[in-house]
Amino acid sequence: MRLVLQLVARLLVVVALCLGAATVWATIDAYRSVDRATAASAERVSQALEALYWRELLLRGNRTREHLVPVSDWRTIETMKLISPGICVRFEPVGAFEKPLCGQSKGIGESPPLWFAAAVQTLFGTHAAVARAISMRSDTAGSVSAVADPDAAISLAWLHIVENIHVALLMALAIAFFASLAIAHTLAPAQQIVVALQRMAHGRYRTPLPRFQSMELAMIGQAVGDLGERLAQATEERAVLTRRLLEIRNDERRVLARELHDEFGQNLSAILAFASIIEATGAQEQARGDVAQDARMISQATHRILACLRDTLNRLRHPPAEELGLEACLVSLVDSWRSQNATQPMIQLDMQGDFADVRGAVAATAYRVAQECLTNSLRHSAAREIVLRIERRTGTENALLIRVEDDGGGDAAKVEQSTGFGLTGIRERVAALGGSLSIARAKRGVSVAATIPLAA
Repeated sequence: MRLVLQLVARLLVVVALCLGAATVWATIDAYRSVDRATAASAERVSQALEALYWRELLLRGNRTREHLVPVSDWRTIETMKLISPGICVRFEPVGAFEKPLCGQSKGIGESPPLWFAAAVQTLFGTHAAVARAISMRSDTAGSVSAVADPDAAISLAWLHIVENIHVALLMALAIAFFASLAIAHTLAPAQQIVVALQRMAHGRYRTPLPRFQSMELAMIGQAVGDLGERLAQATEERAVLTRRLLEIRNDERRVLARELHDEFGQNLSAILAFASIIEATGAQEQARGDVAQDARMISQATHRILACLRDTLNRLRHPPAEELGLEACLVSLVDSWRSQNATQPMIQLDMQGDFADVRGAVAATAYRVAQECLTNSLRHSAAREIVLRIERRTGTENALLIRVEDDGGGDAAKVEQSTGFGLTGIRERVAALGGSLSIARAKRGVSVAATIPLAA
């Protein structure tokens, strides 16, 4: 169901409740209006009879004579004009065969429905009579008693309710109509927001929205615009990252091809040459010494090929840190480099903290960072000492710090600006886990530090 229709439906419910409350109030007010008319009629008639009483007293000159106000003198058209419709007035003491003098009750609207009469009598009961003394200075002057005719009182109440309800109903309909127009006009910008979201769903993220007058809709429009801008930036960054990953993959393939060509090609060519020499001079007895030397050269070339092959496979295979644990893999990594470089440089491993529960992508990324930084320090610098420091920081930081520092005298600024796939790859790996990579100048070389949140 549309929001406009929901709001209009709720508005109609509120209007209906208000109309019902107005009906109850009109019923109570109609009941009270009959009581007010009864009291007013008694008051007006008593004042008129007081003037008649004193006139008769002065004319007759006898204060002890009873019934100074004859019945025939007060039951006049002038007295009828003082009585409200549906109200009956009686003079006390009552004369013989005297009937109450009632106001005009015919033609008071339509007859009320039976349920209304029953409901009014049940809820409010009958109207009480109102008595007024004709003269406060003479007890013998008599009094006036006014009471509402039950049928006329209910008819008057129904007429009062109908008149008020007609006005209330017209006002309710007008309020509902104009409020519905106001709601529809206020929520009209929501359609523009929906259209903008639909465009964003189809990839058109930068969809400008006008500035809405409503503060809430303006905030929603601003949020939608900001979301579209962020999605557009994320899409652009993803495209750049995809291109960069393709470039890295191509660079890695070229590096592998160059290494295979340089190492395997040259060594295999040497092996082939040595084998040809052995074959050509194998029959000559005096060439035995040269044959032995050539055989040693073949053995050395073969060992170099195997070492190069192992190094290439180590770089390509899945990092064992995800399965074996970070600490064991780093120890194994440092031992392997130490075995390959027995003299220089000296590699120190400093591990601080408990790494037993560091697994998954965090362990794999930390291993790759340490591997790449050690490789760069060993291959591209004349370092004599390399320090690999792994620290687990607890508390609010809850992160893993990997720092590789050498004394090879490298230029940190050039390393920072390097576009090689090695540093780019580990920088993107660390960034993917919400971490950061920094390259700074050390005392006698370069320091590379990576911080990886353990929450990743």
